[in-house]
Amino acid sequence: MLKKRPLFLVIMALVVALVGVGLSVPAGASRQAPVEFRLRTADGGEISSEMVRGDVVVLAFGASWLPLSREQARSVQELADEFGERQVRVYWVSTDSDKPGSKNFASDEQLRAFARKNGLKVAVLRDPDGALFKRMGVAGNQLPAVVILNRGGDVNVPTIGGFDPGRKLVDALSPRLNTLLGQ
Repeated sequence: MLKKRPLFLVIMALVVALVGVGLSVPAGASRQAPVEFRLRTADGGEISSEMVRGDVVVLAFGASWLPLSREQARSVQELADEFGERQVRVYWVSTDSDKPGSKNFASDEQLRAFARKNGLKVAVLRDPDGALFKRMGVAGNQLPAVVILNRGGDVNVPTIGGFDPGRKLVDALSPRLNTLLGQ
């Protein structure tokens, strides 16, 4: 009996660890703590969690230097075009640094140029060096990524790390967004 008990404790520790990182949460479920943020826009404005509470929010994290973010930007705009009038707020969130001299620095003007070049009309938010992104629980902190917040501001899991340019973001997210909208 003593030999089985340590194995049981190891299994229980693994279960607790998996629950702690959210891996046991079923698809479409939400984590219980609302996400708090305040991000500056590339146009000099600000978007905060308080401002968007009550709406479903899509935060598409990327970086202007990342080739896949170009494809992601086009797909994000398609998603905004599809869901923008249905209480879904869609944002492209740059993890580029705002510190000149940093290897991944992008100025606000560079981010606005990135948006224009890639047909992105949604607000471009700044998450310097990915501080908010790192709190979102994206597996492996993989960019580009998509995080959905429900109307209460909770992260709707699973988050999406990486981007498949052959798959439309609208097709991938429509079922989840429609569920969150109650449709």
